[in-house]
Amino acid sequence: MSTSFTHKKRHLKTISFLKKHLNKNDLILDLGSKNELSEKISSLGYNITNTKGENLDDNYLKYCNKKYDCITAFEIFEHMLSPFNILKNIKSDKLIASVPLKLWFASAYWNEKDDFDKHYHEFEIKQFNYLLRQTKWKIMDYQLWTSPDPFKIGIRPLLRYFYNRYYIVYCEKN
Repeated sequence: MSTSFTHKKRHLKTISFLKKHLNKNDLILDLGSKNELSEKISSLGYNITNTKGENLDDNYLKYCNKKYDCITAFEIFEHMLSPFNILKNIKSDKLIASVPLKLWFASAYWNEKDDFDKHYHEFEIKQFNYLLRQTKWKIMDYQLWTSPDPFKIGIRPLLRYFYNRYYIVYCEKN
């Protein structure tokens, strides 16, 4: 129950941000497998295609051959060892990306059983901004939000009411 609550909030905020910056006729490539969020975006009439779930550190070049109006990346870069390569080489004039922020009171997510279900990076804002600048993206708009879960109790769940957990940016290529 608590997971769906936090996902629903994040999805609503992400879709609101996307609506602010994209038109429904934009050709969108979403980095990451088809998922509940990309299906919601598609159901709203957006022209969105997903990558196939492959390792984008190794297999990013096949997505760099076609021009897209916008690349979206919702909580994907933290799972990549080197998001630099795809960010630098993908052909698009627009990028909407969100990442979880590093929280001082919580360790990075790490699934011991699945090599792709790990957070190699949980960014500080300055780190993610620097990555974007180094790959020639200019941040035009951004938003931050917290991730409280009213169904959990304790110190960490309480701190999640006050510390931003997600950072979303709209960028244009320099």
